[in-house]
Amino acid sequence: MFFVRTASRQDLEAISALLSQTWHHTYDGIYGAEKVDEISASWHAPDTMEARLEKLNAEFIVADDGIRLGGVAYAAMDPSQAKVAVLHQLYVHPDCQGEGIGSDLLQEIAEAFHDATTLRLEVEPANEKAVAFYEARGFSKTGHTESCGGDSGIPADIYERRLR
Repeated sequence: MFFVRTASRQDLEAISALLSQTWHHTYDGIYGAEKVDEISASWHAPDTMEARLEKLNAEFIVADDGIRLGGVAYAAMDPSQAKVAVLHQLYVHPDCQGEGIGSDLLQEIAEAFHDATTLRLEVEPANEKAVAFYEARGFSKTGHTESCGGDSGIPADIYERRLR
């Protein structure tokens, strides 16, 4: 059984490995393994993620069963839009998908932002499992960006869900 808890510095290596494995499982067929390696080296390096641990108005969580991490999520309030929290990551290890971990992580994120009225995320349109997951949990497509995360050059659809 997995429990959701706050991520710590001791988790960063395991989070990095989880994200790399999950990205290869999800995106090799879309971007190719070489591009996924490039993205993981940049976005998922422990040093890159460490700043999230101390960030104000943010939530960085993991699903932990005492032996391994089964999932990770990170969200933060949008500094340019009051009342909007942005889900930057929600990934479940391929071996743990379908066990409710993603739903548990999403619920914890949604409950963490008491002042937010909207939860926003970006998702690769070709990632049909993720699109179906978010739509089943009340998210609706509200837009599109040609550069996921602001500077990646990777297109993504924007989804939102009202929180309150």
